[in-house]
Amino acid sequence: MFQQRKMQLACVVGAALMIAMLLVTQVVNIPTAHASTGNTVTPDQFRGVNWADPRDNFANDAVVPSGLSASDNYAMTYAKSRAIIKGFATNLSSNTVRLPINPYTVNGQFWNAYTGAIKAATDQGFKVILSYWEGTGSFKDGKIDDLTTFWQMWKTVTNKYHSNKLVYFEPMNEPHGYSDSEWANIVAQWISNYPLVSRSQIFVSGAGYNDHVTTVCADSRLDGTFVSLHNYGFWNPNQTSYDAWINDFKARIGSCASRTVVDEWGAPMTNGWNYNGPINNGYIAYVQAGTDLMNSWHLGSVYWPGLRNGDGYSMETLNGSGTALTLTNNNASGVSRLKHSYGLQ
Repeated sequence: MFQQRKMQLACVVGAALMIAMLLVTQVVNIPTAHASTGNTVTPDQFRGVNWADPRDNFANDAVVPSGLSASDNYAMTYAKSRAIIKGFATNLSSNTVRLPINPYTVNGQFWNAYTGAIKAATDQGFKVILSYWEGTGSFKDGKIDDLTTFWQMWKTVTNKYHSNKLVYFEPMNEPHGYSDSEWANIVAQWISNYPLVSRSQIFVSGAGYNDHVTTVCADSRLDGTFVSLHNYGFWNPNQTSYDAWINDFKARIGSCASRTVVDEWGAPMTNGWNYNGPINNGYIAYVQAGTDLMNSWHLGSVYWPGLRNGDGYSMETLNGSGTALTLTNNNASGVSRLKHSYGLQ
């Protein structure tokens, strides 16, 4: 009996080793997206959160992340932002923040002040992802609201930041109004319009609602860029198993793990759910599966949102007033899973 068990154990161990080797081979054989650019930043070095306007960044005026004010000057914006960015670093071990922009922000009066938020982040060594959001109401159709102001906005932004290697550019958030090929054409035009921007500073949103990166990753015109994926539990409310969510993420990524940053994922953080506990609902399955995959595949992780006032998904709550601002965690298990997605635990 002992010898039989020993042989059974050997078979099990051998099978496990073969599976592990296959998994390693799967990751190793993914094409290296940055070899041609000399880029040394890999996706898992983006350990971040979104910092969002209470209105969800869709606005027909300047976007103003929670805790800031459109009436703040540069110095006030810098001081507030410094405190909030410090909170992200201290509480969440983050090193990246994704910030919204739109033409009203960049082409308007708030831009001079808003650059204080970007400077406050980069001064603390944070990477900053600047992403364009469309407007709201009739403008919220998954398409660029106005091409003239769009190109003007990005010219201003790239002229200012193309030489700052901590700043990254995401031409549009969730371009679901375009077909996959139409969106790839727009990004190719974006790259052509701003030749001073290194490809290694560009985040190409996945097609649709950033919901799959397979087509943009396969387009050779976009080689050398990062690709950004979004995935949410509420997109598949009937999907409640861990394995189903693993397969869901894998299908959206395909063979593009070496370039993928999941720059939006999130779940309720104010209702007391234990994301490290037993899987008793689809959201817990989604968070555990997603963070495990981000960890094991060395993906970038940028949670939605790190801070957004009034949002039950917000990882942090903002406290204080003026420039004396602090952040507190909303869910310890959520923070733990976020750090796990970063590869820190």
